[in-house]
Amino acid sequence: MNVQALPDIAFPGHDKLVTALDAAVGRGDEHEITAALRDTLCRLIRDRDVSLPPCVHEPIDDHYARREIYRSPDLGYSVVAMTWGPGQGTPVHDHCGLWCVEGVWDGELEITQFELLERDGERFRFRAAGGMHAGPGSAGSLIPPHEYHTIRNTSAEHVAISLHIYKAPMDTCSAFVPHDGEWFARRDQTLDTDAP
Repeated sequence: MNVQALPDIAFPGHDKLVTALDAAVGRGDEHEITAALRDTLCRLIRDRDVSLPPCVHEPIDDHYARREIYRSPDLGYSVVAMTWGPGQGTPVHDHCGLWCVEGVWDGELEITQFELLERDGERFRFRAAGGMHAGPGSAGSLIPPHEYHTIRNTSAEHVAISLHIYKAPMDTCSAFVPHDGEWFARRDQTLDTDAP
């Protein structure tokens, strides 16, 4: 692996954030890791010593922005800052088997979890299984197979920012397109990273 090519954007509090994330990811099994990361993110979001890079505050008009700001050369986890313009969101999607912890840095996001009821080939039957409006300082985790969800900035005026810690870089996922009632069609989706 070419360590020089790993994303590592400078920002105030960078080393404090990375040290805290390393400690959480080194905990043990995925349940311990994600619990420690949730606590860590909630604390760091409120920490005045940590500020995300300026690029993270810039929305992109035609899609929510995904900017990988750090990837651990030793532990392999990836830190992606997402910038959600007014009304931007995701389809129902999975995380391709990767655990993830997501924290709202600024603004408010609507997160809806989906329960997989049945599968018929490439058709999947989902039902919304709860949701929440998450504001700054809140964090949640997804551990497969409970990973199906949507994220949306419901504001018509304000930008929202979230920080996502993935077990490893997430370059693809399965997205689910509404088909008939509770049935969705699966499609492979490449997840591009926007330039910082």
